[in-house]
Amino acid sequence: MFIKQLYTNCLSEAAYYIESEGEGAVIDPLRDIHEYLELAKERQASIRYIFETHFHADFVSGHIDLSKETGAPIVFGPGAVTNFKAHIAKDSEVFKLGKITIELIHTPGHTLESSCYILKDEDGKNHAIFTGDTLFVGDVGRPDLSSGNMSSEELASIMYETIKNKILPLEDDVIVYPAHGPGSSCGKSLGPNTVSSIAEEKKTNYALQPQTKAEFIKAVTEGLNEAPRYFAINAKINQQGYDAIEEVRKRGTTPLDIDSFKKLQKEEAIILDTRHAIEFTQGFVPGSIFIGLEGRFAEWAGSILPFDKNIILVTPEGKEEETVIRLSRVGFDKMQGFLKGGFEAWKKSGERVDMIIDVEADELAMDIPHDENLVVVDVRKEAEFGEGHVKDAVNLPLNEMVDIAQLAQFEDSQNLYVHCAGGYRSVIAASLLKRQGIHNLRNVVGGWGKIKEQKTIKVAKEASVLN
Repeated sequence: MFIKQLYTNCLSEAAYYIESEGEGAVIDPLRDIHEYLELAKERQASIRYIFETHFHADFVSGHIDLSKETGAPIVFGPGAVTNFKAHIAKDSEVFKLGKITIELIHTPGHTLESSCYILKDEDGKNHAIFTGDTLFVGDVGRPDLSSGNMSSEELASIMYETIKNKILPLEDDVIVYPAHGPGSSCGKSLGPNTVSSIAEEKKTNYALQPQTKAEFIKAVTEGLNEAPRYFAINAKINQQGYDAIEEVRKRGTTPLDIDSFKKLQKEEAIILDTRHAIEFTQGFVPGSIFIGLEGRFAEWAGSILPFDKNIILVTPEGKEEETVIRLSRVGFDKMQGFLKGGFEAWKKSGERVDMIIDVEADELAMDIPHDENLVVVDVRKEAEFGEGHVKDAVNLPLNEMVDIAQLAQFEDSQNLYVHCAGGYRSVIAASLLKRQGIHNLRNVVGGWGKIKEQKTIKVAKEASVLN
């Protein structure tokens, strides 16, 4: 028996490859399926099944392409309705894989079709459970995403029964393999690890503690942040289907000369610059949106970029394909190519360039007392802002900046100093402001981490002046 967790940090996503006697299965594959095919080939195995725990909302699964490539059936739990061929399994249905078996158990709550997979070893003993978004390390899946017209409380009520009747009765030594780790928006407070055990979760997971149904519902529904706006789009794509990844890759990695790039720009294609933040602020194609590959790239792309517009890319040299693949993981299919030669080619051709002024935190400290038009724009989440911020700062969370009305609040006379926690989100925010014609701004390098070290800057915990 062989089990491998294939973890993707920028999405906090775990797919799994399982194998016995040359027969393999993949659980919750990402859209780029190359890694699973290579692993099976390397181990001289054939992929027999593709198991899906539910219709994922935070990424586009590779189930369709992997099935076409291998001939393996796609398996979903009870109640799943798809626009493609799939095996809709019954609760407790068993699948044989070499000398082991995999049993599907229907575990609704996160979504109605959510299911887990119990791996039984050669002796028929429960060895591990692949929990999808039903059970995480330290948390359970949020009940407010995608299940028709049901309320969060109704789904949480169903989740309570799932935990009570399907999860808690499992043996303490059963290994827990969830679909997500820390940083995922599919739960509320995921722990730092990506593997656990039933015993550990019974001991430490707030949702598995003895409690009434009412207490459980309150615990899992309180304090949920708004789900990223692309979640509903991705869930629909996973249910209905999508373009083959090779077609998307080929289209997105088409090199564009300056004239071709400018033609698509005039046709209102989105310019996405994925270089490092430090490089971007020093110079970029006017109108570009920055989302650097070094951060939670795919998640922010899904939260900010429109899905119905063409995208043209400015990338670090050699990172064109990586950019396209990572965008495709969250459902983007309209990448039309990349600027050949990158930003350097644009600059050398004599085209107009834009830039963002970077300032250190100590410069902000010096400017605050002397500039009555200075406005600190804090683009961190409300919870981060509430824990401490510059006195009188405006809190405009980055995910809300897709609303043009929010950006229209600023006046031409104001001098904006934009910051986040460390400097990544603030550059995204600055690029969005620039794109809307707001140019009187500066990016505070190092963000709140550096600002709070300045003893002359007054800090507070009161609400934003815009709230």
